Amino acid sequence: MNLLEGFIAYIEKEQLFTRDHSMLLAVSGGVDSVVMAHLFRAAGFNISIAHCNFQLRGDESIRDEVFVENLADSLQASFYRKRFDTLGYSSAHRVSIQVAARQLRYEWLEQTMVKAGCDFIVTAHHMQDSAETVLMNLCKGTGIAGLHGILPKQAYLVRPLLFARKAELQAYADEHNIDFVEDSSNITTKYTRNFFRHKVIPVIQEAYPGVVGNIAGSIARFREAEILYAQAVEKHIKRLVEEKGNMYMIPVLKLQKTIPMETVAWEIFRQYGCTPAQLPQVLELLNSSSGKLVETGSHRIIRDRQWLLVTRLAEEEAPVIVIEKDRTAVATASGVLRLKTNERKETTIIPAASNIACLDRHSLQYPLILRKWKQGDYFYPLGMRKKKKLSRFFIDQKLSLPQKENTWVLESAKRVVWVVGLRIDDRFKITDQTKELLTIEWEAL
Repeated sequence: MNLLEGFIAYIEKEQLFTRDHSMLLAVSGGVDSVVMAHLFRAAGFNISIAHCNFQLRGDESIRDEVFVENLADSLQASFYRKRFDTLGYSSAHRVSIQVAARQLRYEWLEQTMVKAGCDFIVTAHHMQDSAETVLMNLCKGTGIAGLHGILPKQAYLVRPLLFARKAELQAYADEHNIDFVEDSSNITTKYTRNFFRHKVIPVIQEAYPGVVGNIAGSIARFREAEILYAQAVEKHIKRLVEEKGNMYMIPVLKLQKTIPMETVAWEIFRQYGCTPAQLPQVLELLNSSSGKLVETGSHRIIRDRQWLLVTRLAEEEAPVIVIEKDRTAVATASGVLRLKTNERKETTIIPAASNIACLDRHSLQYPLILRKWKQGDYFYPLGMRKKKKLSRFFIDQKLSLPQKENTWVLESAKRVVWVVGLRIDDRFKITDQTKELLTIEWEAL
């Protein structure tokens, strides 16, 4: 099978795209991307060509841009170009030149894909690129996801040359007299990938000449193993993680008995912003007392009795909501209050549900205020003549820290009327003298 036949077969095998799709090819001018462009044209696909000029190599960068423009013209493909201030971006965002170039490149390619009316962005990564990626990931430290190399398809990004060796692309260019340009920065070993390409892999090839092909074969098996791994992890997550409103609950004992515990814990908590460095701190919570917590970049993980509770970090202070007399509904981030005024009748039934408050309408002074509870708040719980601080009431109710933090109070004239969803104040209850009711229902989200 020649390279063109292998190219078409790989596209079909991986179900990358069809001839009905339009492709935006990222072409640098080097042998890999130029051969890719010729393969697409020879196979009869609808293509456009995009070129990024990072302005890092002076006249050589201009040479590459002109070359790719001429290539697009010869292949009768629409041409798109962009010149970037890569050094300025790198400095402003405090990232390396390589990271800056990658971020600029893909952001612009996405915009250009839409502008050009294309369905996919195509890059010219080949088998050796993928092998290099696996080796670099292993040296940095990685999980199973780092062993699948460069994926052939990720959403709208496709890489149809992963089946081909670098030497095969070079041979195709030689056989078909295809011109290309050489990027002088590919020779230097100051970049990590180039170091692996020019220093590490050649040494390994002295002992294992077929190392690139061997890694490619392993990658195919790793990809299938990753699917099995993901399925197993999903089963553990469904068994261990219980969602309650805006909170996730993980039973401590069940997690401790899970095998392999650390791997499953990592897959659970990384969803909530946990880093590898923070995982040991999270695992310490399994043997700690209630109230201990770990904060990730986005969530808080709290030990509460026999549970680990996960809640999102508050992004801003909760608002104070003013409720006028004619208002019938109030929406918050955690729920909705629905208010209704009714005349008291002999047949009126007072609901017992804790999420419904039935109040003596004439004992209230408007406007009512809905706010989060704060330290020092107190009320007279229904059925009691003595006041009780909310902090003490929460302890009696065995509320977790997230539940406390998400508790609202309704007040009238600076007096707590209802600890929303829990208990009304005895001073505002329905009595024999009540003529009009205010019924408030709390619908938690």
